[in-house]
Amino acid sequence: MIKINDAFIEPVSLQAKNVARLRKNYNFHKEMSDTLHRMLNAMEPNTYICPHKHENPHKREVFFCLRGRIAVLEFNNEGEVTDSIILDPKLGSYGTEIAECTWHTLIALGPGSVAYEVKDGPYNPIDDKDFAHWAPREGEPGCQEYLKSLTEKILIIK
Repeated sequence: MIKINDAFIEPVSLQAKNVARLRKNYNFHKEMSDTLHRMLNAMEPNTYICPHKHENPHKREVFFCLRGRIAVLEFNNEGEVTDSIILDPKLGSYGTEIAECTWHTLIALGPGSVAYEVKDGPYNPIDDKDFAHWAPREGEPGCQEYLKSLTEKILIIK
């Protein structure tokens, strides 16, 4: 039995705080070829996850916020936010499911935020994600400005 509690989560969260990307995954699945992937996503504010979708092959994703605050956004093909939710277990907002072929991103709104993610596998870095053409890729100029604009939209919407 794997017990997902503060003692299990904290080391992953500390790793996220100490890497340049400000996020760290802990995979529960044993192989990238597994048909179901389960992982912890520890994220800190200012980490940038480029909006993306999982298409060809189509994959669903489910996110549950274990601690902290995480915004999940969906977009249309032009990059306009079409839906959003702020996951915060203290407020009774626990999770969301992202449909196949849907543009989305996550934004850590508080320090020490950790999501439990379930996603269809297998993982192949060549075709796992289609990145949005209307958003900067991770590491490109403009990432922090784009992240800030999304965060401001979320806080206005909610």
